[in-house]
Amino acid sequence: MKTRILPLLLALGALLLAGCETVDSRIAKNPQLFASLDAATQEKIKQGIIDIGYTEDMVYLALGAPDQKREARTATGAQTVWIYSTYFERYDGTHFAGYHRRVYFDRYLNTYRVYYQPVYADVYHPEVEERIRVTFQNGKVTVIEQTKD
Repeated sequence: MKTRILPLLLALGALLLAGCETVDSRIAKNPQLFASLDAATQEKIKQGIIDIGYTEDMVYLALGAPDQKREARTATGAQTVWIYSTYFERYDGTHFAGYHRRVYFDRYLNTYRVYYQPVYADVYHPEVEERIRVTFQNGKVTVIEQTKD
């Protein structure tokens, strides 16, 4: 039994670690690229900042894998667009969810009685908000669009 659980736990741990990618872990995967950059660019990437002229690999180091990739063809050539989104749940308030039935014994009437109590629940809706859109042309960043708060 223990021999079956250990591989399962190791696989689960690997999945959890894969979802927790950081700038440092991405740099560790591609140390040659990071070492080839100048000090100012390295510092920007460590802070998760990108700039015009960065390559796709440099943007990946700084921001990670995009949530979406899109291809576009324009008069000036092909473009690749990377989209980074934020995922959260929006609170919509407390809503009526139904009734909870309670049965109790009434000693005075010597019978069982039913009482219906209203039930309310907090309601949340999943939301996706586009935060950063990066456009590449010929493998270099040409446009960076960010939402302003």
